[in-house]
Amino acid sequence: MKKVAVIGAGTMGNGIAHVFAMKGHEVALVDVSEEALQRALATIGRNLDRMIKKEIITAEDKEATLARIRTWTELEPAVKEAELVVEAATEREDLKLRIFEQLDEMTPPDAILASNTSSISITRIAAATHRPDRVIGMHFMNPVPVMKLVEVIRGYLTSDETAATIMELSR
Repeated sequence: MKKVAVIGAGTMGNGIAHVFAMKGHEVALVDVSEEALQRALATIGRNLDRMIKKEIITAEDKEATLARIRTWTELEPAVKEAELVVEAATEREDLKLRIFEQLDEMTPPDAILASNTSSISITRIAAATHRPDRVIGMHFMNPVPVMKLVEVIRGYLTSDETAATIMELSR
């Protein structure tokens, strides 16, 4: 799995994008606000600088990580080739359901759709799609680049294959 899209460039979204990019994934970071995207890139840059100071990564690692992140204010071009989409939008059910309806139409049929929700039913979110077997929760802990914990939540119809793929990816 090389192509990941992250929906929402706030605290959680930029952290999720940071981690995926550091691990070699091409990341499409999506937000409705160009300003939010620029703040996210600046935050990721500062977090990578802290890692350089602690000698966890090199300056070259930072540049390579940043080069793997592309930003988008439009959803469709950002997700049309995604293998995994992680939604990290505001914790509003109506918004998340609308996003998942759109993702279902815009992403490849075999893409896995994940939500970073901490309170909304994954089964409810999955019902907004025609692929409930490929919808799962990936609840990252904050700060994402530091916390080595992802809560994986199955919906009622999440397939074993989807769950196994996300568990392995999270490891």
